[in-house]
Amino acid sequence: MKTTQRAVLIRAYGDASAAEVADIAKPEPKEGQVLVHVRAAGINGLDWKVREGYVRDAFPLPLPAVLGIELAGVVEAVGPGVTRFRAGDRVMGSLGGLGAYADFVTVDEANLSRTPEQLDDVHAAAIPVAAVSAWQSLHHAGPVHSGQRVLIHGAAGALGGYAVQFAKQAGAEVFATAAGAHGDYVRSLGADYVIDYRTQRFEEIARDIDLVLDYVGGEVLDRSWQVLTPAGAIVGTSSPEILARTPAGRRGLWFINKPDAALLDKLAADVANGTLKSNVTEVVDFEHIPAAIERNRTESHAGKAVADFSR
Repeated sequence: MKTTQRAVLIRAYGDASAAEVADIAKPEPKEGQVLVHVRAAGINGLDWKVREGYVRDAFPLPLPAVLGIELAGVVEAVGPGVTRFRAGDRVMGSLGGLGAYADFVTVDEANLSRTPEQLDDVHAAAIPVAAVSAWQSLHHAGPVHSGQRVLIHGAAGALGGYAVQFAKQAGAEVFATAAGAHGDYVRSLGADYVIDYRTQRFEEIARDIDLVLDYVGGEVLDRSWQVLTPAGAIVGTSSPEILARTPAGRRGLWFINKPDAALLDKLAADVANGTLKSNVTEVVDFEHIPAAIERNRTESHAGKAVADFSR
């Protein structure tokens, strides 16, 4: 039996060349863990942020480290104490850590959901992090309700695309920033106002905002305080230092995704039955994961990129 497997890992923090395909040992499931034969894995912005060391304080990790934070696949084996799954089950989930870019991954049973029959592995792998994170971040500062005004930065991306839909479903008036080429797509998700960040200043259009979801970071965060109502809040996923950059009298919150299998069950079912849109716009093979990670950093994109391990 083969004891090694492919993985995409970093040995040191760095640029695009730091991520490489290498052979590592195949893991064994421990107490409460499921060994998943990975069929597909989602590409996420956190991949390049980890690679570059941008979030090393928020996410300290020993090196070398295998990248990847969400997957879909088939249960290969289960560890002691596992009761919800057995070999052969199709599963999907967020790891709650790193390691999804490998042929076999051990995952805590609590982090996994069954993959709906209507979804193939590629489309299932696009859901666990972005959909759950969008829902959680939308409600992180408090429940969102009808009549509120929400501004979503990075609305064309996988995370932003789900957030637009969730905010609209909650009855909010949705302002969204995106590249002009993706304007129609973002409007199709339910955004009331789409602002082309390349040609327009969002702070000149969005006013009296109750909640800003900042999936971009950088100077976008600094420009966003002025659009808030006095009681408004910014929830950031891209600026670990948001608390230090929050002006006096303002409310800024740092958000970190937490796996939630029950929520994932519901959202995956919504995607499967068509009540929630999930947009896979790029599919790459295993060898091209490092390049896809770099494109996530450098290119404006709509929807989600996914690695298909069977290609």
